[in-house]
Amino acid sequence: MAKAAVLVEFGQPLVVREFPTHFELAPGEAVVEIEMAGICGTDVHIWRGELPVPLPLILGHEAVGRLRALGPGVTHDWTGQPIQPGDRVTWASSVVCGECYYCRIKPQPTRCLHRKAYGISYNANEPPHLRGGYAEQIYLRAGTALFKLPDDIPTAAVVGAGCGLATAVHGLERCPVHWGEAVVVQGTGPVGLAAIALARISGASRIIAIGGPSHRLELAKHFGADTLIDVATTTAEERRRWVAQESGGFGADVVIECAGVPDAVAEGIELCRDGGRYLVLGQYANTGATQLNPHWITRKQLELRGSWGFEPRHLWRALTLLRDPYWQQRFASEITHRFPLEQVNLALETVSKWESGKSVLVPG
Repeated sequence: MAKAAVLVEFGQPLVVREFPTHFELAPGEAVVEIEMAGICGTDVHIWRGELPVPLPLILGHEAVGRLRALGPGVTHDWTGQPIQPGDRVTWASSVVCGECYYCRIKPQPTRCLHRKAYGISYNANEPPHLRGGYAEQIYLRAGTALFKLPDDIPTAAVVGAGCGLATAVHGLERCPVHWGEAVVVQGTGPVGLAAIALARISGASRIIAIGGPSHRLELAKHFGADTLIDVATTTAEERRRWVAQESGGFGADVVIECAGVPDAVAEGIELCRDGGRYLVLGQYANTGATQLNPHWITRKQLELRGSWGFEPRHLWRALTLLRDPYWQQRFASEITHRFPLEQVNLALETVSKWESGKSVLVPG
């Protein structure tokens, strides 16, 4: 048997339950003993009922663990490295069909018509039950992109980066930052911090972080932000003036929304310079609509981009970045709170109140 934290009803405390673990593995499947699982902002949205998911549900789509068992045919990871029980691994959070209109024709695999994500798409009542990271074990289905972790990448760096870094890699692939550009990042949670890091690596001349609370703004500075604006102590008009001042009076070349707050989108459009680019990364959950003036899109001749999730290749690029000790330290430093599985509700509350940098569960 293995313990897991289960969301039974939206907005209510998760319940720790035990599930059977003796299932015969089909070709392509694997079982992982989870060492550390991240609590993502999306998990909070799911807990609140802001994403359509099946219940009961084992949350968690960011994790690192040790391979316990491999099904027939599983001999190598996604990169071609040999794998065996005992290896430390992470994995892409979703599996796509490879056959549908978006997988084959367009290609937009993150919009696969049959895409399923661990910790989001699987009913915990259905065998093999353990399809989320808030658990002692997880059963990975065939087609999962497994990545063997080298010894020089700490577990804390991988979980600290979580899905935020791979999501930001995908986003900046769709809306690149060019050398010497001024960049605004709205939101200083894990996705925002990852966007700041990638903007710095891309050669941004000025990075302005808008977010809060103060401990997250300090992390933003640590990740490479030049200017910090506390959203709690400034008005939208003050933020517009500040961004204009920091960008030569014109506005930012690129604005990246990572806040997950609908009103941030309308504000972000006005922070762009004429001919600038606006990337929406933070609206993964449906937290409602917002009013915006489309005149600004036309008048500014803006380019607008959305980006949803990530593909295995984006996770591979994220792990490549995490081989750099400089970035290892920074992403690992996001983790400020560790909780045992039995304290999962306290962990969720801590994240929902923005009291932590990154909260993680340590099941063992």
